[in-house]
Amino acid sequence: MNKVAFITGASRGIGRAIAHRLAREGCHIVVAAKSIEENSKLPGTIYSVADELKKYNVKAFPVQLDVRDAENIKNAVDYVKKEMGGVDILINNAGALWWKSIIETDIKKYNLINNINSRASFLLAKECLPNMIENNWGHIVMHSPPLPDPKEFMHYSKKTAYLISKYGMTMAAMGIAAEFRDTGIAANSVWPATPIQSAAVENTALGNPKMWRKPAIIADTIAHIVNEDPKTFSGNQLIDEEYLMTKGVNDFRDYQCVSGYEPPKLIEIFNKFIV
Repeated sequence: MNKVAFITGASRGIGRAIAHRLAREGCHIVVAAKSIEENSKLPGTIYSVADELKKYNVKAFPVQLDVRDAENIKNAVDYVKKEMGGVDILINNAGALWWKSIIETDIKKYNLINNINSRASFLLAKECLPNMIENNWGHIVMHSPPLPDPKEFMHYSKKTAYLISKYGMTMAAMGIAAEFRDTGIAANSVWPATPIQSAAVENTALGNPKMWRKPAIIADTIAHIVNEDPKTFSGNQLIDEEYLMTKGVNDFRDYQCVSGYEPPKLIEIFNKFIV
């Protein structure tokens, strides 16, 4: 697959796993993230990951990106167009986690998670779409949950601001899918069935390794998504496990962080935070 994939939050964790997986598919990778210097608490930089990808014989461009900065987003996409001809695949992976009550959520925190999650994903898609329109081909993937049944509301408890930001990403994907249907530009969302090992869950002490799956499950899911026909595979709100089962994957033990321990479903974790 001789395509250019722009991956946010690609310096570590899930983003890094996606970068490796798509590079294995033959994609040239834009390693987009904030980190340019090593940090003991947050290992990995855009440069270290770009260097890791050389073994796949693809191009890897480290791009420092603060997704909260609209001008930075525009400049980054313009740079990729100049250096690599444009973005064919956009993976909006970067995200901020905040599971607190409405009272405990101040305006700075609200703005932070919405700027990183829904706003940045929308702006990145907007900037990448013109090149996709020129090529009549493109895949945009949002790392965000399926929209809920309107009658179900208790899962919002202690996660209202967070879910506003994450459902906004899914709504952006659905809007793109609707506006560009049958054009060769696809937009889909993907969400894990279980917690996934990442800096976010580690730093917020969200469970323990027995409760997590490896980032590889998201990376494998996205690799399948971007190999779908974008003219027909769009507007889907996917769960990684369910989608992989349609591809013939029925044994998920290799994704366990601790062998022999199958993680609980994410909805079960969500429900524990209900008031």
